[in-house]
Amino acid sequence: MDDRRFKVVVDHLCSLPQETEWVEFKHNYHNAQEIGERISALANGACLKGKTHGYLVFGIQDNTHDVVGTVYSFLVDKVGNEELQHWLVQRLDPKLQLIVSERKYEDKNIVLIKINAAQDRPVRFMHEAYIRVGSITRKLREFPELEKSLWMLSDGNDFEKGSCWEQLSEDDVVKLFDCQKYFDLMGLPLPSTRKGILDKFKSEKFIIETEGTYSATNLGAILFAKDIREFNGLSRKAVRTIVYKGNNKLETLKDQWEYSGYAVCFERLLESILDKLPSNEEIQKALRKNVTVYPPLAIREILANALIHQDFNESGSSPMVEIYSDRIEISNPGKPIIKTERFIDEYKSRNEALASFLRRAGICEEKGSGIDKVIFQIELFQLPAPDFRVTDTSTKTILYNFRKLRNMDRSDKVRACYQHCCLKYVSNEKMTNASLRERFRIQEKSASSVSRIIADTISKGLIKYNDPKITTGRYVKYVPFWT
Repeated sequence: MDDRRFKVVVDHLCSLPQETEWVEFKHNYHNAQEIGERISALANGACLKGKTHGYLVFGIQDNTHDVVGTVYSFLVDKVGNEELQHWLVQRLDPKLQLIVSERKYEDKNIVLIKINAAQDRPVRFMHEAYIRVGSITRKLREFPELEKSLWMLSDGNDFEKGSCWEQLSEDDVVKLFDCQKYFDLMGLPLPSTRKGILDKFKSEKFIIETEGTYSATNLGAILFAKDIREFNGLSRKAVRTIVYKGNNKLETLKDQWEYSGYAVCFERLLESILDKLPSNEEIQKALRKNVTVYPPLAIREILANALIHQDFNESGSSPMVEIYSDRIEISNPGKPIIKTERFIDEYKSRNEALASFLRRAGICEEKGSGIDKVIFQIELFQLPAPDFRVTDTSTKTILYNFRKLRNMDRSDKVRACYQHCCLKYVSNEKMTNASLRERFRIQEKSASSVSRIIADTISKGLIKYNDPKITTGRYVKYVPFWT
């Protein structure tokens, strides 16, 4: 937050007739426990009042709203040996990102803490949710009607609707957003007037007009920012690409960030990734042609999925592409909201507005038709099956370089069998021994080895017989466990 915007925000807050459910003024320090309770209360109060943020301000007299300054510094405060900000965030659920600005206002020190409104559930501090009733902080459970209202409101107040920059002028909007890129993607002529551009961005919910100024939404910034580092809370949502020399992280060849909005940079980012992937040289008639080891369509869809399905509330991490000599790993913050075993046949996004726009722009596939195309391309390129992995904080898709069947381990073969069975099912077909042999490009004389792979996959509970009465013979068919 620069000095001009800092002053605009402080002036606006001081102009309020009194403290509210989403604004609290303090002169100097209160203990860490009280600060945590107030952050919870302000986040929840902002949601109840339809605000995108709450504010805790040190250096303002709470009854007169006079700027008196403060000797307190939030950024250097500690609890024991732990920084206060980190201590607070670890005890907040969900872990909110606190935007802290400590600046001079008319030669007086002011500490401004900007707090995102509660989004998908009430914000709790040390397992207790708080709310402001007038100017008093109380436990939310003491007010069941308010708690019910908060749950109803927060359920529809997602990241995409949140604000990441307020009090913008018309000049600010066209300076911060790549407006031309939007009209190019939509196949529309650029309006001849600034009003025409702003009206279109308002209709898309990229910006919101309030009292003659504009607020940038997270959706607008994450899609069309010229530089997302300019927007509060989004700098770590940039895409990072790392190229390693071998099959481990010991030596890095390249490490770069893409700071433009996703819609602005996607094609450039995809091209950059494909250029860094290993390739094989094919001879086609009299010409030589370099063909990437990995199918570009699969890389495109997995990259788009990583951007769309990330959990933006996971702070401190970003979408990442890691390229090794034997594999490529594409990861995004947050656990998936459907099980990895159902990626092929189910679809659900926590960021539906983002997904919807990227589909309209032709950047990703239609709803529910992406991962099946990835599996099809992987089989076409005769690569090992993709591996979908979930950690406590992220979701990762791994594509492996070519390996012959005899060099695959048991888990590789079972994963390929299951995914092939799923692909057949969503294509209105059934997997057979013959279709799996074709997937692995092996001859009929090796049918017994494929039968062992099928048996292993059945024993893992991933596939089953299409007809329990027909379990032997060359015409046995198989379907996924979830049918």
